[in-house]
Amino acid sequence: MNKKVLIGMSGGVDSTVSALILKEDGYEVEGVYMRLHSKPGYHEIHQARAQKAADFVGIKLHILDLEDIFKEKVFNPFIETYKNGETPNPCALCNRNLKFGEMAKFADLINADFIATGHYIQHDGKYLMQAEDDTKDQSYFLFYIDKSIVPRLLFPMGSRKKSDIKKLAASIEGLESFASQAESSEICFVETTYTDILKDYVNVDKVGEVLDQEGNIVGEHKGYMHYTIGKRKGFTVKGAHDPHYVVSIDHEKNQIVVGQKEDLACYKVNLRDMNMFDDRNEFESTVKLRYRTKAVPCSVKIFENRAEVILHESVFGVAKGQAAVFYDDDKLIGGGWIA
Repeated sequence: MNKKVLIGMSGGVDSTVSALILKEDGYEVEGVYMRLHSKPGYHEIHQARAQKAADFVGIKLHILDLEDIFKEKVFNPFIETYKNGETPNPCALCNRNLKFGEMAKFADLINADFIATGHYIQHDGKYLMQAEDDTKDQSYFLFYIDKSIVPRLLFPMGSRKKSDIKKLAASIEGLESFASQAESSEICFVETTYTDILKDYVNVDKVGEVLDQEGNIVGEHKGYMHYTIGKRKGFTVKGAHDPHYVVSIDHEKNQIVVGQKEDLACYKVNLRDMNMFDDRNEFESTVKLRYRTKAVPCSVKIFENRAEVILHESVFGVAKGQAAVFYDDDKLIGGGWIA
């Protein structure tokens, strides 16, 4: 009897080709489309695409309505993080709680042996591994998933290049439209800017003070939630000739502190809510502190669910609320949230 796989279907080229590969490899494949939020018109388009993809591959498509869980586990923390003057990473929370959480529960209900997605990532049965295509690697966003699920995961895109997948799709009759689709946005529920989302829940446009490193009032900003650490535009600094950057945010006083680029340099980071894939608690590795940044060498000490990270190279623009993800070469060994 063939092993059964439940694959997350978005209607995009990656999940569609992944489903096709799994079926050709002899798996019994079923798809699932997850309704995660109520962004107007989003699901009407993407659910139809997912159904079209499932029909093309010739598999059953399940629809899961997870809007309530998404709001509790992802959306509300997104709002609260900004309110606290931090910079959230909703995709990592969504991956843990929904795409590799609720989806795993549903896989159990239909007796699926494996869970698959179109993510560009690999694993060796214990650790997540960076994708073959380093320009598309998504391991950073999966650092927070439950390690117990790793042996059940299948990632057909992990050993392939995105450019090759698009060429493959374009060469198969009926898949051309999937190959030509635009890439999806990084945060699926944000259509324009994140502040447009926040405006429905909090006053993001409350004007506040800009302070220098000595605590002097030197200008004005348009509301602290418009800023993240390292931002250099959208505020005034009286008499400034050199660029100024946001160095820290005081959400209680609605103030931002600015400085020169060198004031952004960080050599030590404290983390909370650790998620490790093994039991090591003191080690050397590299760490990524934002998705589109290079990993830098570091020393790590873990104390129960928290960690102290000493960076061996300076990193600029480290923001509370973002993820710090540890790598041993291309192996993801764990991470935590910047506190």
